[in-house]
Amino acid sequence: MEIRDLRDVGSLVIDTAQTLSAAFATGYEPYAWQTLQSAEAEVRESLADGHLSVIAVDGDLVIGWVGGIRRYRGYTWELHPLAVHPEWQGRGVGRALVTALEQRVYAVGGRNIWLTTDDVIGSTTIYGQDIYPDVLAQLARMQDRGSRISFYLRLGYTITGCIPDARAPGHHELIFSKRLAV
Repeated sequence: MEIRDLRDVGSLVIDTAQTLSAAFATGYEPYAWQTLQSAEAEVRESLADGHLSVIAVDGDLVIGWVGGIRRYRGYTWELHPLAVHPEWQGRGVGRALVTALEQRVYAVGGRNIWLTTDDVIGSTTIYGQDIYPDVLAQLARMQDRGSRISFYLRLGYTITGCIPDARAPGHHELIFSKRLAV
């Protein structure tokens, strides 16, 4: 596996879009990149100023992609999105991509990264629950049931907030943050 900047290999935009679409093809609500057209638009947007776009390749096959968006005058960046082709999940591709993005963010002066991820499949104990009025207490008691939430926690991210009922009642968007000390 090799980590590369997508800007250096622009010919892989369509391949990257196919990986993004495949990564979100099942287990996600229809708002995800389930068409090649919507995935390609997302990938092309990542090539604009104020963005970082990093891919993982195995030979000429794009196996993963992570994007970064400059926020807060570049001191803080948003990780958006992270996609690993289903056939490559669980092999360290996501970890390598997030680490590469963190290094690039740090190199351009960024010191924090934040991201959101939603629970649409019941991967936490707050899924389907009314977490109002004491959202922070509910987050403090929340348990992960083995999902991408534990993935980000293992990478050193901290749950710093939540948007309750973001997609529908009981479908909460979790906010993660990490201070970079690369």
